[in-house]
Amino acid sequence: MEIFSNKINLLKALAILIVVSGHLEFSLIPMFPPYSFQIALFFFISGMLFKEQYSFGEFFKRRFKTLMIPYIIYAIVYLGITFLITPMVGKFWGMPITLKNEILIPFLTGHQLDLIAPLWFVPQLFTSLIIYKVLDKFKLNTLVYVFLSLVAIQMQQFNQNLYILYLLRTMFSLLFIHLGHIYIKKIDGKYDIFSSKVFFFVILLQAILWITNADYTPADGIGLSYILVWGQFDNWIVPIITSITGIWASLFVINISYDYVKNWKFLHLIGQNTYHIMANHLLVFNFITYTLLTIKGIPFDIKNSADIYWFYSPLKLTYFYFVIGVIVTTYLGVMIKYVRKTITSIVCNKKL
Repeated sequence: MEIFSNKINLLKALAILIVVSGHLEFSLIPMFPPYSFQIALFFFISGMLFKEQYSFGEFFKRRFKTLMIPYIIYAIVYLGITFLITPMVGKFWGMPITLKNEILIPFLTGHQLDLIAPLWFVPQLFTSLIIYKVLDKFKLNTLVYVFLSLVAIQMQQFNQNLYILYLLRTMFSLLFIHLGHIYIKKIDGKYDIFSSKVFFFVILLQAILWITNADYTPADGIGLSYILVWGQFDNWIVPIITSITGIWASLFVINISYDYVKNWKFLHLIGQNTYHIMANHLLVFNFITYTLLTIKGIPFDIKNSADIYWFYSPLKLTYFYFVIGVIVTTYLGVMIKYVRKTITSIVCNKKL
């Protein structure tokens, strides 16, 4: 059980590192660009951790507590941060403050505030897990989930309707939650999916996908990409295949490296703080960017005319952003947990 938990934690660490690298537009695993599988990998991990024994009510309560409560807190905090920095940077990084934008948009797009845009995934994961919990009672065949994903891809032509967008993201994600659940129940420890034959098959398949994919741009590592948050796919089947090959590659990396990295404390800290890394890395990136612009005497207009992901001198500073972003947000997560634990302890002692 301890080995299982450690491997899951290291897989979570790898997954969030892939997300951060994707936002800096480089690939952490050669041949497997982040946007070809990064979100599917998180759904897969959630499926690996899916617990059948909880009642629907208990499952809903647990997922709301672990996913949505922190999300609501972050949304409130970042609304304040966004207001605070607006006079300094000269731009409000978010949508107008309305009831719809603060209550519905977190589920429909998650882009009500630019600085926490990566957290769009959290309300979507919450929704997908709740739906999967309901469907799991019917013990649907895997092909049903494949069919739902295929239909979701075809629905992209209606993705301008935010409610349809929300539906298609949910339909697409269910397959990977299911595959994660199936992997733990029926594959892990029972079949060797990391043999040399499987390895060469996956690599060959990925090479063929690179050749045939219309979005072939290996120079910046964004080939084979699809953008799930906006329901944008370039092919009717490639997103499903690349999600599976990317998930396999991630599992393979953890499998072959586990004995070497299992005692690396910082990697485990990353895995334990994925939520906080996802929530805060854009803030750190932008702090670095505005600091550099100030040092160089460059007007903020050059940043504010671009999107929230624009950063200074990508040719030279990509990996600096990556390393600093991961370190700062990881220890920020550690600090937040410590403060929360301390406050909880004080409250409990007062009650006693």
